[in-house]
Amino acid sequence: MTMPKSHNHSYPFVTGGFTHVGMRRDHNEDAFSINPDRRLFIVADGMGGHNSGEIASKMTIETIDNFFKAHEQDEEITWPYKYDRRLNFAQNMLKVGTMLANDRVWETSQRNDLYHGMGTTVVAVHLENRTAHIANVGDSRCYLCREGEIRQLSEDHSLLNDTLKRQKLTPEEIKNFPHKNVIMRALGIKDQVEVDLFQHEMRKGDTLLLCTDGLTDMISDQQILDVMFTTPDIKLAAKLLVREANHAGGNDNITTVLIQLP
Repeated sequence: MTMPKSHNHSYPFVTGGFTHVGMRRDHNEDAFSINPDRRLFIVADGMGGHNSGEIASKMTIETIDNFFKAHEQDEEITWPYKYDRRLNFAQNMLKVGTMLANDRVWETSQRNDLYHGMGTTVVAVHLENRTAHIANVGDSRCYLCREGEIRQLSEDHSLLNDTLKRQKLTPEEIKNFPHKNVIMRALGIKDQVEVDLFQHEMRKGDTLLLCTDGLTDMISDQQILDVMFTTPDIKLAAKLLVREANHAGGNDNITTVLIQLP
């Protein structure tokens, strides 16, 4: 079956990324990828014992990136999942790449006792023209920073977010929520996964932030915005956000990827 082709004009963008183990962990289970040629950006936050979270996050990024690469090299390639006519081409690419990653993490965890129960969150952006196509599973986030405001574009698949949909909590109750880090959806936990897809039209000056919860558990959206607003250098801003989270305690691994249309 011949798939539609991606039409990707080269609107200029600048990008930067940084990851850090944090102040409390002894190894980093986060991973990220910046691929300017494919205009593909991915952040993953692994989980599981025996360092298997690290395996899951890296495997996820490699699988999605390799799927995009394979299609780039051969547009007639057979897809492992049916093309969804309700979605556009870029959304299909992200969805199928993410489902492939789920397959790979799940199968690895089933075959090897050492990796049993491993999983990972993922948030990915594919830029097509000025449209940002976003996929996410779990609680790693995509934010839009525009004209002095910040807005979360992705949706957390967490127990906290599910609770917030059912009842209103005060900021204090949210801060002290007992199961804050329980996620309801992740790659590799089941043999199939539901992928959330979003798209957003970018304007000149817009910045997208992809990050793990090691950042957002430590600093507020306003603190993120303050760093972005006062640091025009995107590569430096990615590092400073991580530094702020570490200054606040650095309870987890921290990863940031920034994409800006200058």
